[in-house]
Amino acid sequence: MKILIMGFTKVKYMPYMNFYLDALKNSGAEVHVLYWNRDLKAEDLSAYSVNVFHEFKYYQEDDEAKIKKIRSFLKYRKFVRRVIKKEKFDFIIALHSLPAVLLYGVLKKKYNNRFIFDYRDYTYESFAPFKKIVAGLTKRSYATFVSSDAYRKFLPEEYSYKIYTSHNILFDSLNHRDERETYGVASDKIRIAFWGFIRHFELNKIIIKKISEDKRFELHYYGREQQTVVDLKKYAQELGADNVFFHGEYVPEDRYEFIRKTDIIHNIYFDTNTMSAMGNKFYDGLIFYLPQICMEGSFMADSAERLGIGLACSPYEDNFTDEIYNYFIGIDKNKFRENCDIALEKILDEYKTGVKIVTGCVVAEKLRHSFGEKYGK
Repeated sequence: MKILIMGFTKVKYMPYMNFYLDALKNSGAEVHVLYWNRDLKAEDLSAYSVNVFHEFKYYQEDDEAKIKKIRSFLKYRKFVRRVIKKEKFDFIIALHSLPAVLLYGVLKKKYNNRFIFDYRDYTYESFAPFKKIVAGLTKRSYATFVSSDAYRKFLPEEYSYKIYTSHNILFDSLNHRDERETYGVASDKIRIAFWGFIRHFELNKIIIKKISEDKRFELHYYGREQQTVVDLKKYAQELGADNVFFHGEYVPEDRYEFIRKTDIIHNIYFDTNTMSAMGNKFYDGLIFYLPQICMEGSFMADSAERLGIGLACSPYEDNFTDEIYNYFIGIDKNKFRENCDIALEKILDEYKTGVKIVTGCVVAEKLRHSFGEKYGK
């Protein structure tokens, strides 16, 4: 049995893929991963339990305007169609909304009830044809996974019985839960750190300005330096912000090193999609016992405050840094750790349920093959 996991960026920027790889690890299936190498740089793929990788190699800036991405999207679609035609997969897992929408014709005609739709972006939902295709994908999928429970409202309620929540847990991280407690590096500053894909220039510009004016804090950014980062670095230099630092690209294992030097996670985003999203750093906060600051009014902020593991705040408020400071010095460490443990336990239970659904697709497909061979279908 051959399964394709169809990604839309480089492998190292798809940590959510690990959920599916873990579920398929002992399935006996031949697992293929298709990914998009957007910066044309090689990456080490030796650590992944994957039989075959299919690389779509085409340069694309992540921050480029959506209209300018159409040409590269169509090239990606052509490449994927060619791979699917050649390999004749038994089952497909579409990671992200856009690749699933781009390949809707193929999934609808040839993979009805033989694909998983991983829905984690509603940026284009205001475009009626896109929304209609998303509904069709949910209807025709074997199962649909959402990366945030807030996304369920964008999917047809009549198919809620086969919509599940996936969680972006890197299981190696669970072996490092006390990394900061055991190896933490002391500082007289409160160190706020962001890691991952750095975007939202105007928002981070405001955050940088306010942190730069408050010497109780340091602000650290860990992530590859695309145009947004180049512009933010220039802005920080113009401000003379000697407490704002940019550390460049990192590999997942590097997180354990800089987590030792982090006091608060910067988990603030502000656009239509991210206000409902559940980001990777939310889970990092629970795993590494790190408080996080989230955008007021967002799903992550509401979740963080409800669970007692973070602060809802807004960089647009005058008391932004005072609010963070007062929150941080008022944390009851024992209660905070207990809250992280309770929240993580629930998430891991949901994760296990999701794994059963994914492994179930393998069983179902094997039964379909057996039935077809027995009755000549």
